[in-house]
Amino acid sequence: MANPASKRALVTLSAMRPATLEAAWRATAGVAPGTVFLFDFDGTLASISEDPDGVHPVAGAVEALRALAEAVGRVAIVSARPADFLYSRLGALSDVDLYGLYGLEVRRAGAETVADPEALAWLPVMREVVAAARAELPAGAGVEDKRLAVALHWRSAPEAAETVEAWAAARAARHGLRAQAGRMVVELKPPVDRDKGWVVRDELDPGTEAVWYFGDDLADLPAFAAITERERADPGFLGFRIAVLNPETGAEVTAAADYTVDSPEALPAVLAAGVPVLRGRQLP
Repeated sequence: MANPASKRALVTLSAMRPATLEAAWRATAGVAPGTVFLFDFDGTLASISEDPDGVHPVAGAVEALRALAEAVGRVAIVSARPADFLYSRLGALSDVDLYGLYGLEVRRAGAETVADPEALAWLPVMREVVAAARAELPAGAGVEDKRLAVALHWRSAPEAAETVEAWAAARAARHGLRAQAGRMVVELKPPVDRDKGWVVRDELDPGTEAVWYFGDDLADLPAFAAITERERADPGFLGFRIAVLNPETGAEVTAAADYTVDSPEALPAVLAAGVPVLRGRQLP
């Protein structure tokens, strides 16, 4: 039986949340210096591609993030990508923190990448898994070596999906790894307590008054849940979960979101509309 107090808390949060994205910008304007904005990368700031190495932020994204960083307390990127890859694409943003591999790596603004020591102990296992994947998986399946994780793609070979998923599950069980499902991909990573929910908690210090999180995939759901957790603990806290729509795994993410954005290409315009509001100039 559901806890009546929990039901009341959910109703209260729902009633407080602005009905539109435009209203959410206005609600945030008064606490902009105490607001954190967090963004996934692939599928959110960048379009999905069959070639992972060829992915770049969509047109206008870097400029929109730079303007946003000047208007709010902090901006961070939270990705399954290695932190150094994110830096290669977003290094021009000097005031933005980069969380790579779900938080196993962190590159703070102006600093070098730091990897979690517990995860580093798994390097030999991850090298073994990468070598085995390249030798055993069917032609067309992509093996993306991320050093502390490996992503197994079947976007170029949809018929290999079941084979890749079964292989990943067997390897995860054999080595004690964690498997993370995504958009035509499964990732194997060390069993270290790091996910996008952990990153949200790491970014939200006691003085944080609001958070916005933009994501598109199943791995973003723990971040949404961490925001809900903070809202329940602090009734005055503002939390906004935004789903960037996708036709593959997006239904569950959209169901958990407060608002949606049509595509990565649409996101820069959304941010460009919101930044003036955060600076005290209202939407027309």
